[in-house]
Amino acid sequence: MPDLKLHHEMLPTGVAYIEAEGFLDAHTFEEMENLVSSVFRRNCFKLIVRLEKLDYISSAGAGVFVGAIGRARDNGGDIVFLRPSASVKEVFDLLGLTAIFRFAETRDDAESCF
Repeated sequence: MPDLKLHHEMLPTGVAYIEAEGFLDAHTFEEMENLVSSVFRRNCFKLIVRLEKLDYISSAGAGVFVGAIGRARDNGGDIVFLRPSASVKEVFDLLGLTAIFRFAETRDDAESCF
C-alpha cells in the first residue's frame, strides 16, 4: 500500500511549511489531519503545503484541508498550496476547490499570500 511522507517546519515568519509526498487518501489522511491539528494547537494558522511530490489525493485527503480552511481563516490565517502535481491539481479542479484555496508556484509567492 502506498504511503504518505510528511515533513514540516516552522518558518521564521511564523508560517508552517509542510511537504507531502506519496498518497493522501482514506488510508493516510489521518496523518495529515494530525499534523495540521498540531500546528493549529501551536496557534499557527498560516500554512504552506507543498504538494509537488504528492502522487495522489482522494476526496478524503482533500477533506483534511476543507475541514481546516475555515479554522485557519477564522484565526487570521490561510492555507496556500505550493506547486501541486498535475494529478492533484486535477482533483482540486474536479472538486471545485480551486475556487476556495490559494495556489503558488514559488515559496516566496506562497509566503507573500500572508
